[in-house]
Amino acid sequence: MNARFFLISIFSFLVFQSTAQGNFENAVKQLLQKPEYKNASVGMHVVDLASDETVYSINPKRVLIPASTMKLLTSATAFEMLGLDYRFETKIGYRGKLEKEGILNGDLVVIGGADPALGSEYFQDYYIDFLQNWARSIKNAGITKVNGNLVLDASVYDTERVPDTWIWGDIGNYYGVGANAFTIYDNMFRITFRSPKKADKQTKVIAVSPKIKGMAITNEVLSADSNSDNAYVFGGPFDKARTIRGTIPRNRSAFTIKAAIHQPEEIVAQEFLNTLANEGLFITGKMLFEPVNKKDVETVYIQESPNLEQIAEVLNHESINLFAEHFLKQLAVEKNGVGSRNDAIDVLKQFWEQKGISTEYLFMLDGSGLSHFNAVAPEFFTDFLRYMWQNTAYKNSLPNAGEGTLKQLNKTLLPGKTLQAKSGSMTRVRCYSGYLQTDSGKTLVFSFMFNHFSGSHSALIKEIEQLFVLLKTSY
Repeated sequence: MNARFFLISIFSFLVFQSTAQGNFENAVKQLLQKPEYKNASVGMHVVDLASDETVYSINPKRVLIPASTMKLLTSATAFEMLGLDYRFETKIGYRGKLEKEGILNGDLVVIGGADPALGSEYFQDYYIDFLQNWARSIKNAGITKVNGNLVLDASVYDTERVPDTWIWGDIGNYYGVGANAFTIYDNMFRITFRSPKKADKQTKVIAVSPKIKGMAITNEVLSADSNSDNAYVFGGPFDKARTIRGTIPRNRSAFTIKAAIHQPEEIVAQEFLNTLANEGLFITGKMLFEPVNKKDVETVYIQESPNLEQIAEVLNHESINLFAEHFLKQLAVEKNGVGSRNDAIDVLKQFWEQKGISTEYLFMLDGSGLSHFNAVAPEFFTDFLRYMWQNTAYKNSLPNAGEGTLKQLNKTLLPGKTLQAKSGSMTRVRCYSGYLQTDSGKTLVFSFMFNHFSGSHSALIKEIEQLFVLLKTSY
């Protein structure tokens, strides 16, 4: 009886599993037969975490544009190589001779530590009065006057402003900023417009914050009946000329958009000088941007960032490109002493190869996924995500349905931590990778990648949501 019951149970389980897989496979087939996806490039891979068995697979080794799901890899590598408690450090100090009267015959020095969150709108409570703290630390060191310069050392990173494969339409806007040794305020400035009552009329720029010396703005933005922000900023990383095109809503007394700062070190220097002056401490010399001999600098204050775990949660929930680029370059800082994007990618690949995960199907050009030249296979995502399953902090950095960049997914259908994943999107690209808990208690690791589809993103999001629900309830 027991043997018979066991055989019947095994048979029933296999029939159920086969039916569940068949239902999901049929659902995917029906989806891909729709006109908007028929000619798309699609790769999917779903694996049972406990058994390592493939639940579903279509083109698992096809390399596809990952968009922001690339952040999953960047943040995972940072968690593993840098650690949860890793903090970026900005050092404030001086060099030269400090006289008894408090006169410094030398320079004030700020050594950039590539803190991605310095003054960030996501960490406002963490950085209360940070510039005042810097200035007061100088005063507390006994310095009352500086016969010298303010020197900013940015040598922790190389001189690259943005990755060379980012497109012109992105790099002028707030999401198109690169990592910098002196990142501040999310490397972003705000432009505020006033728009006329009627549509198709010229708008007026009424404010820029923070003010950037030498910034020249050409405003071609028109008013429109639409209530959306359809204004885009164009300008390169090596100059301060900006042209703004597109539309904003009509009849607005103040409408603000966000743009990229590619010379944030100048903002740091100017605002620090202003703060020093407000504290009654004046510098006779200039602002200089050059490396210093660290041995010559007497450090009086160290500004620490939030830890990596805190920054990573914002990075993955809100999909912050800037934070991802910092995480990537910091891998090279810790390995080689200087943050180079290309070196960091080599370090990342070496790390995963050493863990037994092949990078044959990984073509990586940045840390955030903003480059259209990135290409990754779904199977690579499921491979490293299986490795990362034991890292609870990493999993908790991923949004759930209804949160962050997964806010369009129904949290009633996918409640709590049923889904822990990262989305990625750009024009004609929509991807999801992460973890899914099923009603039967299984954990599935998945990667869904859709490239070059012709339909709307909102429609595809609903289709993918139904696939998640089907896996959750039937497997």
